[in-house]
Amino acid sequence: MPAADIADQLESHRSYLYRVAKLQLRDDALAEDVVQETLLAALSGSGFSGKSSLKTWLTGILKHKIVDVIRRKQREPLLASTFDDECDIEDLDGLFRSPFGAWDSPPADWGDPEQALNRSQFFDMMDFCLEKLPPNTARVFVMREVLELESEEICKELQITANNLWVILYRARMSLRECLELNWFGENGAGTSKRPLP
Repeated sequence: MPAADIADQLESHRSYLYRVAKLQLRDDALAEDVVQETLLAALSGSGFSGKSSLKTWLTGILKHKIVDVIRRKQREPLLASTFDDECDIEDLDGLFRSPFGAWDSPPADWGDPEQALNRSQFFDMMDFCLEKLPPNTARVFVMREVLELESEEICKELQITANNLWVILYRARMSLRECLELNWFGENGAGTSKRPLP
């Protein structure tokens, strides 16, 4: 494949990569830098085997670039108050029926998640749902589930407690579940009717 075609394919993922980088780094210029480094690494390397999608492969490269920045860059500590609204464990009680801890609203039937995961539209919907989360909640979720940072490292970076981290991750998962059920796995969702993204 001509180099120009490869460059065009890589460039088509720039906006997605930039959104992920900006969410984590909270700095436009730094996010642009790591995206540029990611695309340059992809162009100069020969690591793409075609076993995964190009987007997945690029996300893997970006992940390492972001983790490197997080580990070496000393930033101003986040104010604890910025997490206050996202760390209140008392609000979680409403999701369960007392006194047995059973779901008040159990998860919907998601059908065959593996089949859905193979659809590129699913990841577009996942991005859409992530963007609907509060900024700190989305940031913590991506650090843990996408960048795969250890809990201790996340707590140190964000200056939050392990309990705060648990609450934020729980909120993120519940919000993502609700968003995906409404927009993807639900009766009118794209997972069943293939309706376009909102």
